[in-house]
Amino acid sequence: MTKKMFALMMAASLIGLLSLSAAAPVRADNKEKDEERLRNSGQVLKEILNIPDDIPQSLLDKADCVIVIPTVLKFAIGLGGSYGRGAMTCRSGDNFQGPWGAPTMMALEGGSFGLQLGGQATDFVLLVMNQGGASSILSSKVKLGADASAAAGPKGRAASADTDIAMRAEVLSYSRSRGLFAGISLEGSTLRPDNDANERIYGKKIPAKDIALHGAVPVPPAARSLTATLNQHSPKNRSK
Repeated sequence: MTKKMFALMMAASLIGLLSLSAAAPVRADNKEKDEERLRNSGQVLKEILNIPDDIPQSLLDKADCVIVIPTVLKFAIGLGGSYGRGAMTCRSGDNFQGPWGAPTMMALEGGSFGLQLGGQATDFVLLVMNQGGASSILSSKVKLGADASAAAGPKGRAASADTDIAMRAEVLSYSRSRGLFAGISLEGSTLRPDNDANERIYGKKIPAKDIALHGAVPVPPAARSLTATLNQHSPKNRSK
């Protein structure tokens, strides 16, 4: 081996070591951000479920899964583009009859709802009303209104779960911006599992379906407020 080849190999090895050492703090920092999103998701849901004119109890009790996306922001570039990250948790068991389980991290992206945000940070809560909707969302990226039927959720404690909107839609969506709470249409936006964030949270690669539907991992500490709030407000699935 020539001196030049040896020097090149040493340089490559050094670059590799430097890359690994630089990546470790970044990965740790990203995990902290993911855990903060889980805590924020729990706080947002707790606050929304304590609003007097909030999500109808009858709808929450018939939801198989709940998605919380805290602080969705509008893109500075383009018309109405928006992006947010949050978490999706489902009732455990084959028939969604058990307590709320470990969440999978989720990403919400889209253009059609961006203009409705008015440039303000907005929190979203989505109710997934049946197994078909849950399975689609957890399998891959889905477009709301096309791959999964979606509608603005009716609000108010007295609203009925038997309305035409609630009966037809797989996903019912709500928003909170500047303290105002309302149903909001998310048709045209997309939902997908955030697999990179799941790997950081759980320390290994796990399919989103296994996390949310098959009890592959326990609820992480950062998500305990989220699941505890749902177990308190809707301990039983009344859709079956």
